[in-house]
Amino acid sequence: MISADAILVLRCQEGDCEAFDEIVARYKDGIYNYISRMISNRDEVEDLAQEVFVRAYAGLKSFRQDSNLRTWLYRIANNLCIDRYRRAGVERRLVTPLEREHEGEEGAREIDLPDRTYDPLVVCERTELQAQVQKALSRLPDKLRTTILLYDMEGLSYEEIAETLDVPIGTVKSRLFNARMQLRNWLKAYVEA
Repeated sequence: MISADAILVLRCQEGDCEAFDEIVARYKDGIYNYISRMISNRDEVEDLAQEVFVRAYAGLKSFRQDSNLRTWLYRIANNLCIDRYRRAGVERRLVTPLEREHEGEEGAREIDLPDRTYDPLVVCERTELQAQVQKALSRLPDKLRTTILLYDMEGLSYEEIAETLDVPIGTVKSRLFNARMQLRNWLKAYVEA
């Protein structure tokens, strides 16, 4: 069975501009979020996110249907980030939001808790924790950082990451393990305190 992405690619290859608009609408937020975790300058993030889709549009004529569109787009984004680092030659700064929205379990009891969102102590602790995680992530080698961001933040599967980075699945698993161990060691003292 042909996937929705494959149908969109075929339509693009036949000259249907609306199909490309659908691809952009489907993937723009994920690509933007991924790049923003790799690069802290918002203007550069927007430029690179646009460049991903410019390159995708230019490359769709030769896109192979045996590839996954999602991983192909993330590979373009990853390569653009790497190229940007090489050109800039400056120290990286990462922005990694720590909070994710989680849906509650069905049948779970709701508990009324006081809203501490703007409690100065909570805001200070959250800001400090984010800074520590950013610092730890920035210390990771590029290969480990990229892998953990693709898996934990972007939700790509082992197979999708392997295809995106053009490495075996075993390498993806190994990089995830090593990244988590390094992060755990670097953040252990902070979390336990």
